[in-house]
Amino acid sequence: MKQIIALLLLGALAACGSPEPEPAPSPTPTVAAPRTLIGADLDLSTLGAKIVGPEGPEVETLLSTSTHEIGNMVSYVACPAGVSACKPGEMPKGTVYTYVHRVTLADASQAADAEPTEGPEVVQSPPTLFRTIRRAAGFNQSIGFSSAEAEETLGDPDAISIRNDSGSLIWRVVSGSGWKPGGTVTFWWQSTSPPQGPAEAYVLELDGNQVTAIGPFPPEDKPVEGGNAG
Repeated sequence: MKQIIALLLLGALAACGSPEPEPAPSPTPTVAAPRTLIGADLDLSTLGAKIVGPEGPEVETLLSTSTHEIGNMVSYVACPAGVSACKPGEMPKGTVYTYVHRVTLADASQAADAEPTEGPEVVQSPPTLFRTIRRAAGFNQSIGFSSAEAEETLGDPDAISIRNDSGSLIWRVVSGSGWKPGGTVTFWWQSTSPPQGPAEAYVLELDGNQVTAIGPFPPEDKPVEGGNAG
């Protein structure tokens, strides 16, 4: 009897001394960090016919704030070289489409509205960049800009850095003498998805102004058979 009682007491003590099981760790979502991309020069010889959409082979949009015009953007999407008629619904699966955006600033200088360049009130200059608002579906990691135009307009052929931020593509001016009024810079990127149609999918940030631009952009999930463009 004494042995049974002793065993019961030992069991009770062991139960009291055993730690509570630790709760299973909750999964923590992983946030993808922005990735720097290597930009390539624009080579028009690699492009074939342009997609002809409801607005023709190109889409032009005015870049303006509520008070003044900043510039304009002309965009188009082209099939690979050798394609004489770029019709997404008739192209083979896996066709690569090149999205091209030619951004030109207005000739009028904004110097009159410029912020002070000296004194304690001067803060860091706002960024100058061009970007997609949404994730670029079908992006195949090929991207870049015209280095000749960057040298002429920005003062440095390597003035632009490129990043992929959660699928959004960002071209940022990081060096040079600034974007000259009237100057043009052409940006490009590639996707295996043809455009769904012109959309408010781009933004130009310049001198603290953020302007939405309309241009061809792929659908979010999958290519649309015979998708329109411009």
